[in-house]
Amino acid sequence: MSAGARFRAAMQVEKPLQCVGAINAYHARLVERTGFRSVYLSGGGVAAGSLGIPDLGISNLDDILTDVRRITDICTLPLLVDVDTGFGASAFNIARTVRSLIKAGAAAMHIEDQVGAKRCGHRPGKELVSREEMVDRIKAAVDAKTDADFVIMARTDALAVEGLERAIERARACVEAGADAIFPEAMTELSMYRKFADAVKVPVLANITEFGATPLYTVEELRSAGVAIALYPLSAFRAMNAAALRVYNAIRKEGTQKGVLDLMQTRAELYEYLDYHAYERKLDQLFARGKPK
Repeated sequence: MSAGARFRAAMQVEKPLQCVGAINAYHARLVERTGFRSVYLSGGGVAAGSLGIPDLGISNLDDILTDVRRITDICTLPLLVDVDTGFGASAFNIARTVRSLIKAGAAAMHIEDQVGAKRCGHRPGKELVSREEMVDRIKAAVDAKTDADFVIMARTDALAVEGLERAIERARACVEAGADAIFPEAMTELSMYRKFADAVKVPVLANITEFGATPLYTVEELRSAGVAIALYPLSAFRAMNAAALRVYNAIRKEGTQKGVLDLMQTRAELYEYLDYHAYERKLDQLFARGKPK
């Protein structure tokens, strides 16, 4: 079963499907071991976590693919990937993005209707391309699929720019162009998801990101509104950043990390999630073969 097929199957098993962000391959291991059925790679997470830059359309396809490959090499969960505006203005750029993601083992992607110099979806000052240009992006992505089950998701940031009805119109146009799912960004009311779901008749994703425009709705609330996928893009990343700052400050100011040990994963826990001892046993077996009898 392809990665795309596994993502579609996960949506059938769990409603809404909880899709949580992993900032690196080790966190993808944690996601899988925790029992989730899908994992997510955020474009903003790659920009901040891997490159140390803002999410303003600065990162490129190769930056994303590096982290995609690292995650899919170690994690069996289907991976949803944020590709911003497609990493290039032409249909050929978008096609290259789709083919590269599938080859790297990704299961799904979302592409948005902002201009190339995009902004975070929960920040002011967003600017959109025309509905026609967004439709062309979707057509190019769908046409490029080498796995029929790979999921092409259309994200629209139109609510904050053009209002709800225009956002729904954009979403419906994207579905007509072949989009498999819709990601309406920065919704401010639960009822908005139901309106999208009723209008588009394909799976709808709710981005439940912290400190943004969207309230932190529960799974039950999202289910009641017809949401198919609940996305938590950077929850663990925010927590690890806060913990890291506390540790750095403690070491610098107190000259020891003793006071912040409670924030840390132990060595034994790290090894458990890495399957470290299984690797050691393999080394022991290989080494034993080389010993003289």
